[in-house]
Amino acid sequence: MRRITRVSLAAGLLALAACGMSTPRLSLIPPERPENLAPPPPSAASQQLAVYYAGLQRDLLARGLLRTDGGGPESRYDAEDLARNFEAIAFYQEYGNAGISSAPGNAGVLTRWEDPVRLHAVFGPSVSEAARSTDAAALDGFAARLSRLTGHAVSTAGARRSNFTVIFAGLDDAGFVSDEVRKAIPQISSANLQLFMNPPRSYYCMVLAASDPDNPVTYNRAVALIRAEHPTLVRESCIHEEVAQGLGLSNDSPRARPSIFNDDDEFALLTSHDEKLLTMLYDPRLSPGMGAAQARPVTRIIARELMGQEL
Repeated sequence: MRRITRVSLAAGLLALAACGMSTPRLSLIPPERPENLAPPPPSAASQQLAVYYAGLQRDLLARGLLRTDGGGPESRYDAEDLARNFEAIAFYQEYGNAGISSAPGNAGVLTRWEDPVRLHAVFGPSVSEAARSTDAAALDGFAARLSRLTGHAVSTAGARRSNFTVIFAGLDDAGFVSDEVRKAIPQISSANLQLFMNPPRSYYCMVLAASDPDNPVTYNRAVALIRAEHPTLVRESCIHEEVAQGLGLSNDSPRARPSIFNDDDEFALLTSHDEKLLTMLYDPRLSPGMGAAQARPVTRIIARELMGQEL
């Protein structure tokens, strides 16, 4: 999947107050949009994008890609593979500094969360109620899975308590996306904000994890964007990859297999290999700020333990 790595609901209410005699209504449009009102029809551009992504998913599936089986006998790996892939994926970043004071510039350094991760899904006006229910349930289930794998507190939460916003929005929701991203990452650069608002078609989804300047190796907020035009499987794939990358597995590697951290699109969902990477990332024997060379002896031990191989 193509995405930018490392880069909540802010709804402004405009109230018109009048004293004395009420003013007659001059519009048939109700003053407030009912919550259960269907979203407006998508623009032609959004419809074309949905057709394109649906065709892309069909093509990938026909080629045996976007697998959901977690890997099989043909994709075996050992402790050395796991340790090597962990170093490539956890200590290096796919795109570098996203124009903010964030850990992406610290190549070769382990970066992860220390505080509990509280995910919150927000939905653009174009997203249907059915899609909202499906995506929110998928995010909730994945959060529980991540918490089990990492031993770190990962959960879904309301907007006020959240620190990791996951935006599901379509091409027609650019203004909504802008508000959400700026609220999550106020210091984001204009160029990267524009990228979130109008990503290239080749970017299925994206995530930005950020840290404070005085502690650049520890994340404390993040925002992800998942296109609403995607079919269900690709949206779920984006949840898996972008949230996992936002936890600290920030890179891709062509040597990682079976893995979603590989741009070949072979696997759609988290694999057995990827589960072990997440367990390694939050192992207490590793700590934020450790360099790759410093951590290497430890990661090899952890990898052998996870694979059941002798130390």
